[in-house]
Amino acid sequence: MAVPKILLFYAFTPLADPDAIRLWQRDLCESLGITGRILLSKDGINGTVGGELSDVKKYLRKTREYAAFKNLDVKWSEGNGDDFPRLSVRVRDEIVSFGAPGELVVDSNGVVGGGTRLTPEELHELVEKKEVTFFDGRNAFEAQIGRFAGAVVPDVATTRDFVAELDSGRYDHLKNTPIVTYCTGGIRCEVLSSLMVSRGFDEVYQLEGGIVRYGEKYGDGGLWNGSLYVFDDRKSIEFTGDAAVLGHCFACGAATKRMENCIEPSCRQQLVVCDQHAPETVCIAHAVRESL
Repeated sequence: MAVPKILLFYAFTPLADPDAIRLWQRDLCESLGITGRILLSKDGINGTVGGELSDVKKYLRKTREYAAFKNLDVKWSEGNGDDFPRLSVRVRDEIVSFGAPGELVVDSNGVVGGGTRLTPEELHELVEKKEVTFFDGRNAFEAQIGRFAGAVVPDVATTRDFVAELDSGRYDHLKNTPIVTYCTGGIRCEVLSSLMVSRGFDEVYQLEGGIVRYGEKYGDGGLWNGSLYVFDDRKSIEFTGDAAVLGHCFACGAATKRMENCIEPSCRQQLVVCDQHAPETVCIAHAVRESL
């Protein structure tokens, strides 16, 4: 029986010719029937791909044969078989779009000047010793259905908003306190923690492997609450059947974990919505426009 799997991976490493690697990665994926999204830059690779288990394993093995990618950070999850409609392999200035490519420094060991890495077990040890602030490194809408208890959730609509948010001074009161950054798979925290360190936050940690690895270890029996938003057709996942429902429908306030795009084709806003109101999912801006 076919077993669909999704592979989430990244590596910060200097790449001399990202466009040549783009062509190789595209051809490799096409030969194996792999779909998904892969981004490359001079600083590394970031991807989420899906396919049959045997094909995805071959893809990972072949990719790791390239010396720069031998230490890829990898997470596996269950797929539905149609999680990605197509394949996209692109070269960008950044593999995570913070809008600050000139600030990031990468060497063969990864990001230079980032936060102290914490495994899920080390995170629990730190929390037992110190009063820490969890700092969500995702877009604010992702936190509506799941987050670490007591986390600071910056009011950002895109990753590019983080630089201005940090420079605003809103979090300066945290500069001398322990901060743990977290995100879906760990990649956004790599950059965010380095941006925070360079701005004078003096005790910054980052959850290695992100929420995904933490959930694999502790499920819903630790510090994480709710569902995890994911950027594919699944929309969200839970680590166990005991996951709390934190979201509230934008239309009626009912408890829900469901996320949907605004139905207006030109809008990219994600909304928390219950099953009843999902067919009419439309963001406030478009609702107001239609009423005029």
